[in-house]
Amino acid sequence: MVTIQNLNFSYSKSRPLFLGMDLELKEGHIYGLLGKNGAGKSTLLKNIAGLVYPLSGRVEVLGHNPNRREPALLQEISFIPEEFYLPAVKSDQFLKANAGFYPNFDRDYFHRLVEEFDIPMAQKLAEMSYGQKKKYIISFGLASRTKIIIMDEPTNGLDIPSKAQFRRIMASAITDDRCVIISTHQVRDLDNLIDAVILLDDHKVALNAPVQVITDRLCFKKVKALTSDVLYSEEGLGGFNVILPNSFTDDSRLDLELLFNAVLLQKEKITNLINLDEYVKSI
Repeated sequence: MVTIQNLNFSYSKSRPLFLGMDLELKEGHIYGLLGKNGAGKSTLLKNIAGLVYPLSGRVEVLGHNPNRREPALLQEISFIPEEFYLPAVKSDQFLKANAGFYPNFDRDYFHRLVEEFDIPMAQKLAEMSYGQKKKYIISFGLASRTKIIIMDEPTNGLDIPSKAQFRRIMASAITDDRCVIISTHQVRDLDNLIDAVILLDDHKVALNAPVQVITDRLCFKKVKALTSDVLYSEEGLGGFNVILPNSFTDDSRLDLELLFNAVLLQKEKITNLINLDEYVKSI
């Protein structure tokens, strides 16, 4: 659904953001996009949506060049940015003005979402709290029924119950013909939600693999003492949180935060154990 080849991008000639970046995204997956502040998560999403243009390289989304901003593509992309504006109108007026851009917009589904999120629909959108606005724009994006859903820090501004609602709603939103990309620095908000991880570092994609492949190759556990086969460790209460080669095919739960820190500090040790050729075949 999304193919990026040899992407070069920079806001300033002296500070390149992406250098020769390659990335392939397939339908039927919820990708978690991770990276340090300034690694280019938001910029990558904007390149996919056609909101910024690369210096060179190829970006293809659903067979289109997003830079051309063709209606046939735009009607299949829901982009939910971190920063957004909602006008001082009520929901019905907003839907009348915007839902028509999306041929598959599902009003019944939209109203179910705003009800589940407990959004105060009697208010004008601009008068809602930031968290309520965020839930409204998420509901609109999902109800658009697009093939590509891009979310930049969607859980920012959500309280704990709303984050639980978000995870539940997103888990049911994925379909075999849809690709969801969620960028966040709050990695724990993606626990039990994503099924593939993309990690940006050093101007490129440092890791792009399904959760299943990662947990097949790596074991995440807590131990009282470190051993020689530990790939990465962090000291915690009562021992160490570690990543080990999954030599005995143990069934462990992915620790996104631990993986994120491990790839940044021990990139080759971690990524060399994940056979990307087999990953590509698996999807």
